[in-house]
Amino acid sequence: MAENKDEQLTDEELAQLQLAEENENAVDRLVKELGCPTRRIRQFAARVLHLLAERDPQRVVPCVPALIEALDRPEAQTRWEALDALTALATTCPEQLGDAFEGAETALFDEISSTLRYAAFRLLCVWGATSVERSREAWPILDEAIQCYHGDPEYRDMLVALLAFVQGAASAATKAALAERLKFDADAKTASLFDGDRKIAETGIGRPAPIGISYLHIQSEKSKGDAGMLLLSVSEKGRP
Repeated sequence: MAENKDEQLTDEELAQLQLAEENENAVDRLVKELGCPTRRIRQFAARVLHLLAERDPQRVVPCVPALIEALDRPEAQTRWEALDALTALATTCPEQLGDAFEGAETALFDEISSTLRYAAFRLLCVWGATSVERSREAWPILDEAIQCYHGDPEYRDMLVALLAFVQGAASAATKAALAERLKFDADAKTASLFDGDRKIAETGIGRPAPIGISYLHIQSEKSKGDAGMLLLSVSEKGRP
């Protein structure tokens, strides 16, 4: 997922983020609002804490218990913002995130929100990559998700998260199991081009994908004055 930049924030988000960066009382208020009975207030508080965690993880570490509790909220956005905040903290205080596992697993198999599912998957990948023991705990549920969502729109982003997982401190056995799970994709010898969740092209490739990811993912972060990108052609180099 793209990093959050100031130009992507609303005026209200930016104002509250700056306040939280400067005032500890503002952070405490956001934590309390995670348990507010009003859905919109909960969502906004989780959003700002997510943004703050990406900018200043140490400032949000004391909020971990409240963020984990927020994984039980009924609305998807509060949950995915809390998951993204925890992901931003996963390498800073991984030992404090073990209690998030149950909420992340529930979110991972949510039947409605693909954004929520991906946020949960990414947290488990980043957290699992921090140690051999955590990789062993995260892998079975990641493996189940790979099989469940293979071919779904978010699957391509899940593969990118898996790359970070396997490049971390995962055990050798876990890495071997992941390679075996992705063997089908590596041997498929086809590459697809998608516009969002719509496939617009597919072509054969001359050799198995070296890391088990047989696709090309191009994303343009459109900013002010930017018309996006025009992709004229894609070809495989070095075909044997």
